[in-house]
Amino acid sequence: MTDEFQAHLAKSAARVETVLEDILSAEVREGETERPERLLAAMRHAALGGGKRLRPILVMEAAALFGRDDQGVALTAAALEMIHCYSLVHDDLPAMDDDDLRRGLPTVHKAFDEATAILAGDALLTLAFDVITDDEVHPDPSVRLRLNRDLARASGIGGMAGGQMFDLESEGRDRTETEILKLQAMKTGALLRYACRAGAILSDASEENIDRLTRFGEIIGLAFQLADDLLDVEASPEVTGKATGKDAAAGKATLVGLFGVEKTRKELNALLGQAEELLAPFGEKAGMLSEIAGYVARRDR
Repeated sequence: MTDEFQAHLAKSAARVETVLEDILSAEVREGETERPERLLAAMRHAALGGGKRLRPILVMEAAALFGRDDQGVALTAAALEMIHCYSLVHDDLPAMDDDDLRRGLPTVHKAFDEATAILAGDALLTLAFDVITDDEVHPDPSVRLRLNRDLARASGIGGMAGGQMFDLESEGRDRTETEILKLQAMKTGALLRYACRAGAILSDASEENIDRLTRFGEIIGLAFQLADDLLDVEASPEVTGKATGKDAAAGKATLVGLFGVEKTRKELNALLGQAEELLAPFGEKAGMLSEIAGYVARRDR
């Protein structure tokens, strides 16, 4: 990564952090009764102070590609990040992936307890849908409804949650390439796909361009998962900030397990080529999205 790119990512992540800090403050929103201190602390532990912020950054960069960069975009980005953080809290639970470490810190159920972790995930999930329907997100309520509906579908039974179910069912079982791709497109890819799509929708892009960014998001989602699987095989917990080697130990179905490291890396490079083709019509304006695609494929954590 260039210094300029790193600085841009850091600035964008800080912007997301500021919005999340505000959303997850002790201040009670209209219609709420009270925010329990312990639950709020667990939510803040899950959502603040770390992470790549890739999904919200993709929302902001996709929106910027079509000329929009304001607080409404930042709120949408933060809502998506809360969905992602809730999923990590639940994934880390003993009944799921049973992880003790996340972003170099104790997971929420270790820092607090299992019941609090479940409630923190539930609260982050529901708060995300509260935030994304805020009037500031977009002046047209039909656009806010579209964003809300798409986020629900990306997060739920036909998206991330359904993909997690397939992942659990795949432990210790052989899966075909097609089955693994479907699993990964849902578990990991659905939110990344949504991030790019939402940015275009927020900016009133044409349906053709919304479809183009949606496809770009799908490619980013697969590239991210392939890179993640490679890291689980090759990286150390000290570098990634979480346990590694767990996929193989749990007998999980991955393309790395099916094809091996070398072929998986070739597939990653092919995906980068597809991403560049999709961004080509936008020229230099898509430079940051192009750099993010490369970063996703070549990251070390």
